[in-house]
Amino acid sequence: MLKKRLDSLDALRGFDMFWIIGGEAFIHTWASYSNWPPALWMSSQLHHSDWNGLTFYDCIFPLFIFIAGFSMPLSFESQIQRLTELSHPKPQSKILGHLLKRTVILIVLGVVVNGFFKWQGYENTRIASVLARIALACLGAGILVLYTSVRTQVLAFVGILLGYFLLVRFYPVPEFGVFNFTKEGNVTAYFDRLFLPGKLHRKVYDPEGILSTIPAICNALMGAFTARFLLKNPLKLTTNRLLGALVLIGLGLVLLAEVWSVFFPINKIVWTSSFVLITGGISIILFTFFYWFVDILGYKSIVKPFVWIGTNSITIYLAVHNIINFESTSHYFLDGFLQNASIEAQNFGIATGVLLLQLAGLYFLYRNKLFLKI
Repeated sequence: MLKKRLDSLDALRGFDMFWIIGGEAFIHTWASYSNWPPALWMSSQLHHSDWNGLTFYDCIFPLFIFIAGFSMPLSFESQIQRLTELSHPKPQSKILGHLLKRTVILIVLGVVVNGFFKWQGYENTRIASVLARIALACLGAGILVLYTSVRTQVLAFVGILLGYFLLVRFYPVPEFGVFNFTKEGNVTAYFDRLFLPGKLHRKVYDPEGILSTIPAICNALMGAFTARFLLKNPLKLTTNRLLGALVLIGLGLVLLAEVWSVFFPINKIVWTSSFVLITGGISIILFTFFYWFVDILGYKSIVKPFVWIGTNSITIYLAVHNIINFESTSHYFLDGFLQNASIEAQNFGIATGVLLLQLAGLYFLYRNKLFLKI
């Protein structure tokens, strides 16, 4: 297995995070200012699906979990080797302890992002979060990768997706019945209302609820499977054939998801099994492209801004969610220059300023080797 850090993985993580920091607003305001058809189309893809269906924006969250899963086999193998050399009696238990600690920290940070320090009381505090789902999905996948064989992991992957399908499809929700696939009537919303502590994000359900976190484990597992297939190359394929095989696997998952969606719709909020497969397939294809472009062809300088983001992804996520007001700073520096421009041009200018400020801060952290690691 490779011993070096993949530049393509940092770049892909940064590409993924780019859209939820300054990239989204940049595209929306650019589309409004220019009315350029490609920009308008890109803007239309930077919204979540209201219920069933899939947009590019829906793929961002599962792609991040996939990337986290990809890192596991390489990281665990390296840690076990190092701990064994240090004569640690139980290296796997040491790694598990770190996974549990990381899970708790991310859950707490998620509550902080949700506005914990506004002190609005328990009933107005949201416990579920994006960071919590990442933490719990990676914990579940991490335990499987750490303690079980690849065969067992594959069986768990299939079992989770099929079991989740059967649960959502056939569990009789009181007052709604079997497979009332609405925002309020589906079984995941029912479980959120019964068991999820604190405030629900959407009153009758939470998009990062209890049951819908379980299939997210499979997104992390797909990352782990991809890492083993690519870095161990069990079929001894040439590089081009290996990358071609990954693309075919990704396309196969997309096709399988489309077929399954006839019976179990592609739905991000419920995180359906078909949603797992289609986002996993897209994640594999995106990773394959970045690996080919960055690590094989060597175009590393082009993706450097993504690397700045990707190596400090948690830092920038926390910063843009209520901790640092980049928009206010952008207004401070640019309002004078933009005061005579149209509203559309002003919005585009401010959004551009926000993005540049974020990238400047991330470059400073990267240049000075300042990374938040959990």
